[in-house]
Amino acid sequence: MNDKSYIEWREMTDKSLMETIGKFIQTHRLNQNKSQNDVANSAGISSSTLSLLERGEKVRMDSFIQVLRVLDLLYIMDVFKVQDQISPIEYAKLKKNKRKQASPKKVSNNNKENLGW
Repeated sequence: MNDKSYIEWREMTDKSLMETIGKFIQTHRLNQNKSQNDVANSAGISSSTLSLLERGEKVRMDSFIQVLRVLDLLYIMDVFKVQDQISPIEYAKLKKNKRKQASPKKVSNNNKENLGW
Protein backbone atom coordinates (compact mmCIF):
# COMPACT_ATOMS: atom_id res chain seq x y z
CA MET A 1 0.00 0.00 0.00
CA ASN A 2 1.49 3.33 -0.95
CA ASP A 3 1.06 6.49 1.07
CA LYS A 4 -0.90 8.27 -1.67
CA SER A 5 -3.81 5.80 -1.66
CA TYR A 6 -3.96 5.90 2.15
CA ILE A 7 -4.18 9.70 2.12
CA GLU A 8 -6.91 9.68 -0.54
CA TRP A 9 -9.05 7.24 1.44
CA ARG A 10 -8.49 9.19 4.60
CA GLU A 11 -9.54 12.47 3.01
CA MET A 12 -12.84 11.06 1.72
CA THR A 13 -16.03 11.71 3.63
CA ASP A 14 -17.95 8.79 5.12
CA LYS A 15 -20.63 9.29 2.47
CA SER A 16 -18.03 9.09 -0.32
CA LEU A 17 -16.57 5.93 1.17
CA MET A 18 -20.00 4.31 1.36
CA GLU A 19 -20.70 5.32 -2.25
CA THR A 20 -17.39 3.72 -3.29
CA ILE A 21 -18.40 0.50 -1.53
CA GLY A 22 -21.81 0.65 -3.20
CA LYS A 23 -20.25 1.04 -6.65
CA PHE A 24 -17.95 -1.89 -5.88
CA ILE A 25 -20.93 -4.09 -5.00
CA GLN A 26 -22.97 -2.94 -7.98
CA THR A 27 -20.11 -3.41 -10.45
CA HIS A 28 -19.44 -6.95 -9.27
CA ARG A 29 -23.13 -7.81 -9.28
CA LEU A 30 -23.51 -6.59 -12.87
CA ASN A 31 -20.28 -8.31 -13.97
CA GLN A 32 -21.76 -11.55 -12.65
CA ASN A 33 -24.97 -10.78 -14.56
CA LYS A 34 -27.12 -11.01 -11.43
CA SER A 35 -30.20 -8.91 -10.81
CA GLN A 36 -30.76 -7.03 -7.57
CA ASN A 37 -33.65 -9.40 -6.81
CA ASP A 38 -31.47 -12.49 -7.31
CA VAL A 39 -28.71 -11.20 -5.03
CA ALA A 40 -31.12 -9.87 -2.42
CA ASN A 41 -33.05 -13.16 -2.27
CA SER A 42 -29.85 -15.20 -2.00
CA ALA A 43 -28.53 -12.87 0.71
CA GLY A 44 -31.79 -12.99 2.65
CA ILE A 45 -32.34 -9.23 2.43
CA SER A 46 -34.86 -7.06 0.62
CA SER A 47 -34.06 -5.66 -2.80
CA SER A 48 -34.55 -2.17 -1.33
CA THR A 49 -31.76 -2.88 1.19
CA LEU A 50 -29.45 -3.95 -1.65
CA SER A 51 -30.44 -0.82 -3.57
CA LEU A 52 -29.56 1.31 -0.53
CA LEU A 53 -26.19 -0.43 -0.25
CA GLU A 54 -25.40 0.15 -3.92
CA ARG A 55 -26.31 3.83 -3.60
CA GLY A 56 -24.00 4.27 -0.63
CA GLU A 57 -26.69 4.56 2.00
CA LYS A 58 -26.50 3.09 5.49
CA VAL A 59 -27.31 -0.60 5.82
CA ARG A 60 -26.65 -3.14 8.53
CA MET A 61 -23.24 -4.75 8.57
CA ASP A 62 -24.67 -8.27 8.41
CA SER A 63 -26.57 -7.34 5.23
CA PHE A 64 -23.32 -6.11 3.68
CA ILE A 65 -21.52 -9.34 4.64
CA GLN A 66 -24.30 -11.49 3.20
CA VAL A 67 -24.10 -9.60 -0.11
CA LEU A 68 -20.32 -10.12 -0.16
CA ARG A 69 -20.90 -13.82 0.45
CA VAL A 70 -23.46 -14.15 -2.35
CA LEU A 71 -21.20 -12.31 -4.81
CA ASP A 72 -18.19 -14.41 -3.70
CA LEU A 73 -16.36 -11.26 -2.56
CA LEU A 74 -15.40 -12.31 0.96
CA TYR A 75 -11.75 -12.20 -0.10
CA ILE A 76 -11.81 -8.47 0.63
CA MET A 77 -12.00 -9.40 4.31
CA ASP A 78 -8.30 -10.31 4.12
CA VAL A 79 -7.41 -6.67 4.78
CA PHE A 80 -9.04 -6.97 8.20
CA LYS A 81 -7.05 -10.02 9.26
CA VAL A 82 -5.00 -9.31 12.36
CA GLN A 83 -1.64 -11.01 12.57
CA ASP A 84 0.22 -11.43 15.80
CA GLN A 85 3.29 -9.26 15.88
CA ILE A 86 6.06 -9.15 18.39
CA SER A 87 7.36 -5.80 19.53
CA PRO A 88 11.02 -4.95 18.86
CA ILE A 89 11.67 -4.91 22.61
CA GLU A 90 10.19 -8.39 23.11
CA TYR A 91 12.17 -9.64 20.11
CA ALA A 92 15.39 -8.27 21.60
CA LYS A 93 14.62 -9.99 24.92
CA LEU A 94 14.04 -13.30 23.15
CA LYS A 95 17.29 -12.96 21.22
CA LYS A 96 19.18 -12.16 24.43
CA ASN A 97 17.84 -15.22 26.21
CA LYS A 98 18.42 -17.55 23.25
CA ARG A 99 20.79 -20.40 24.03
CA LYS A 100 24.21 -20.07 22.47
CA GLN A 101 25.45 -23.62 23.12
CA ALA A 102 24.36 -26.91 24.57
CA SER A 103 25.07 -27.75 28.20
CA PRO A 104 27.12 -30.83 29.03
CA LYS A 105 24.96 -33.70 30.25
CA LYS A 106 25.26 -34.47 33.93
CA VAL A 107 25.31 -38.12 34.87
CA SER A 108 24.21 -38.95 38.39
CA ASN A 109 25.77 -41.75 40.42
CA ASN A 110 22.53 -43.71 40.23
CA ASN A 111 22.59 -43.63 36.44
CA LYS A 112 26.24 -44.78 36.41
CA GLU A 113 25.34 -47.90 38.34
CA ASN A 114 22.40 -48.64 36.06
CA LEU A 115 24.64 -48.31 33.02
CA GLY A 116 27.10 -50.80 34.40
CA TRP A 117 29.88 -48.32 35.26
